[in-house]
Amino acid sequence: MSAIAQRFGSGQSVRRIEDPALVAGKGQFTDDVTLPNQTWMSVQRSPYPHARIVAIDTSAARALPGVVAVYTGDDLVKAGVKPLSSQPVFPGPGGAKAPQTPRHALAVGEARFVGEAVVAVIATSPDAARAGRDAVIVDYEELPNVTHLDDATAAGAPKVWADAADNYAAQMRHGNAEACAAAFAKAAHVVTLDLVNQRLAPTSLEPRSVLGSYENGRVTLRLSSQMPGGVRDTLCNEAFGWPTDKLRVLVGDVGGGFGMKTGAYPEDILVAHGAHTLQRPVKWISERSEEFLASSHGRDIRSHVEMALDADGRVLGLRTQTLANVGAYATTTGVIIQLLIGPWVTTSIYDIQTIDLTLSAVLTNTTPLGAYRGAGRPEAIFIIERLMDTAARQIGMDPAELRRRNMIRPEQMPYTNPMGQVYDSGKFESVQTQALALADWAGFDARAAASRQAGKLRGRGLASFLEWTGGNVFEERVTVNVSGDGFIEVFSATQAMGQGIATSYAQLVVDVFGVPIEKVRIVQGDTDRGVGFGSAGSRSIFVGGSAIQVASQRTVEKAQGLAAEALETSPRDIEYREGVFRVAGTDRQIGLFELAAKQAEHQVFVDSTSAVQAPSWPNACHICEVEIDPDTGVVQVASYASVNDVGRAINPTIVIGQLDGGAVQGLGQALCEQVVYERESGQLQTGTLMDYALPRVDLIQRFNTQLDQSTPCLTNPLGVKGVGELGTIGATPAVVNAVVDALQRAGAGARADQLQMPLTSERVWSALHGRTA
Repeated sequence: MSAIAQRFGSGQSVRRIEDPALVAGKGQFTDDVTLPNQTWMSVQRSPYPHARIVAIDTSAARALPGVVAVYTGDDLVKAGVKPLSSQPVFPGPGGAKAPQTPRHALAVGEARFVGEAVVAVIATSPDAARAGRDAVIVDYEELPNVTHLDDATAAGAPKVWADAADNYAAQMRHGNAEACAAAFAKAAHVVTLDLVNQRLAPTSLEPRSVLGSYENGRVTLRLSSQMPGGVRDTLCNEAFGWPTDKLRVLVGDVGGGFGMKTGAYPEDILVAHGAHTLQRPVKWISERSEEFLASSHGRDIRSHVEMALDADGRVLGLRTQTLANVGAYATTTGVIIQLLIGPWVTTSIYDIQTIDLTLSAVLTNTTPLGAYRGAGRPEAIFIIERLMDTAARQIGMDPAELRRRNMIRPEQMPYTNPMGQVYDSGKFESVQTQALALADWAGFDARAAASRQAGKLRGRGLASFLEWTGGNVFEERVTVNVSGDGFIEVFSATQAMGQGIATSYAQLVVDVFGVPIEKVRIVQGDTDRGVGFGSAGSRSIFVGGSAIQVASQRTVEKAQGLAAEALETSPRDIEYREGVFRVAGTDRQIGLFELAAKQAEHQVFVDSTSAVQAPSWPNACHICEVEIDPDTGVVQVASYASVNDVGRAINPTIVIGQLDGGAVQGLGQALCEQVVYERESGQLQTGTLMDYALPRVDLIQRFNTQLDQSTPCLTNPLGVKGVGELGTIGATPAVVNAVVDALQRAGAGARADQLQMPLTSERVWSALHGRTA
């Protein structure tokens, strides 16, 4: 490794190259761009969870000063704009054909959730657009609604869609029911829990934002997105029937995504349609209330789970029955997360081969479900880790020891789990042993005694787990341009959204080229430059980073041949080091950038596509201790320690930041966050940041986070394992297990096991004092 790579290459905690512009206010988010002759769009949304649209009167709006266009669902249908398709992957109950739930950009015929877009108004100013929106009169006939799973699946329940039998959108069963029943029949211990993973709002700092423009027969969309290529393809192939070269998608800085910005939304279609029809720019910036109402939500499953164990605590079988509330429209993403991706990790790091999983996607009159950090894996890991702690308590065994007895051993690798997923590597017992030492597991009793002395209850919780990463798309395209002006520009179709990916990519380029990191420019977010899957499923470094390394190596190889021509020798005689090609054993040489300047295009350009072999399986052990005030039920995270097998860390500081930031979101689910719909009216009760409780900085004092880099991933050339969601997945069960442990030690008994998230002070106090929250 060169001296430059040792300082700025992979493995080093290089300061983020993105930050100077961002902290100086020089970043460019979608709303920072204003175009000549620009208009603004505002959307009138349904105030009802379910209603027939009887009539829409737009005349008053059209007459207002500044209003240039008003669109209804019928207008879009007449213009040939098609709806986004329903999920085509999974069958309905009993193998029947799944109901179709096509989603129009503006509701046609019926509105199916509070916040569904019904009318779009475009005007010459934001105020004029809002005035026009408010002037539209929509006549609704209110219909019966269902927002809760119990109501939606009850006999004779109102239907969200006429052809959805009992409101089931899809159903899957995994495993072997007969073998599982036999395992339970011979079990010495059976543990049963009813668990809820509540609905969450991703709540990125930057709301969804779209700016469309039209020039020379093409539409350009600037938007805040994790998947520019996916948005382009969805709009062209599904909504408009355009050739893909008619739409260019640009993404600048993104203020957080968390999975919520992975696909196309109705507003993207509306802005593109407006820009195309009016042939002038149209901008839409979501208001925070619209984010809660209309941006996709996450989680929202209810599970009845059982685990069978023998007398020694070894798991014999796992059985789950899960209902997933996918909202008013069954999208492919919303359904696949709960019916397939979550089940992939259901058995986690444990050697469990006998499973029986039944999962049903249920339609309700709520905002459609989508990806949220972890996407199915947090729900599945929460289930198995809650079962492990409950089983240990029931058997009378240390929860760490019960986990250890059931862990997959290194010599079993590669290991195929009962869902057919293959783990390439992992030393799960070693990771847990390190975490127990880091958290001083053995010293808990002394800390608990000190907490009692201070009038507090103390509990500890453990989560040992893994996750699947890669987004199930393992190929990525990268272009590398070594220019004669002294810079290496690398384009990737993955997408930065605050995670420091440009810095990590630049470090990988430094590894190969050995040039100062200041000479490297990372470019993303332009479908004219290249199209790929984007960033989701913790795939950016794992897939995108591997592709950058391969593309950089191919560029050096190509340049080596060009250097041989320039130096009139064989490529075999050319050596490359730190930006210079030399003829071995001589002083003849040419610099990389000098070589680029000599080319006809004044550059050395490589367009490279490469793939990794399979998913990566990062894993970790997270240990949390909490203190509870018995008088108020307030929970304070007293300590949080984790050891995380990340394979190889390209930038340790960025990796730890991802782990800790993810853990905060996991704490939020455990302790405070929940989307709530009023059961009778179907109205969203958590539509502002005054009502939706995000985790605050005082929730935890500090994380004690360590990386284990002793077990590289074997499915990619970097040896890395995706870490963007690992912290979120482990934090939720670790914190909940800690709270339940504290309550059990205080004598709460079954009330503690029945406690559901979020563990608010009211719920914790009620469980402690035998009341109903």
